[in-house]
Amino acid sequence: MPADSNNNRAVVLLSGGMDSAVTLALAREQGYACHALSVAYGQRHASELAAAQRVAHVLGAVEHKVVNVDLRSIGGSALTADAIAVPEAGGAGIPATYVPARNTIMLAVALGWAEVLGAADIFCGVNAVDYSGYPDCRPEFIGAFEALANLATKAGVEGTRLRIQAPLMRIGKADIVREGLRLGVDFSSTVSCYRADSDGRACGHCDACRLRAQGFAEAGVADPTRYR
Repeated sequence: MPADSNNNRAVVLLSGGMDSAVTLALAREQGYACHALSVAYGQRHASELAAAQRVAHVLGAVEHKVVNVDLRSIGGSALTADAIAVPEAGGAGIPATYVPARNTIMLAVALGWAEVLGAADIFCGVNAVDYSGYPDCRPEFIGAFEALANLATKAGVEGTRLRIQAPLMRIGKADIVREGLRLGVDFSSTVSCYRADSDGRACGHCDACRLRAQGFAEAGVADPTRYR
């Protein structure tokens, strides 16, 4: 529940994918007035932003804001550089779909907005499946960013305890599917695919598609993903 019943505002990072949709639904269930934040960073799968708008509306966000940050200008990822192919299967090490500093930047923008709103809580959808590959999806990163938030802001210095909440951190995709169904999340409206087309239809072959399909299969639920 919100730390202060007189201030139940929270900023929820909303990508348009299944994890962030479930995170928004969980925050709403806990009584937060959710201000959804999406970041247009030059991602290939820009149709996820339209999905985020749909999800924010259906799940009852107070508002949905899209902030533009041009990470395509620095490249370095299969999601922001056309010269780097999106891999069709995971391999050893950090995958090519890692976007340099993406989660740090997104959380920083969310932190700024939270301070403006007077919100003490920021929610993000990082989870146990992701942090094995992405360094900015690990519990250590979330803890370190929370410490930074309380050191680097007027709110934190003046006594507001800022919290970075990652409620899906230690559960896998099947459990995320189950939680989403319990909360009434319409997964067919979400977009996870790294190569989704302009209509949000998935390729069915990239790592994001593979993990998503595996989650539905392990949960014993029909996959509602729209494939092209």
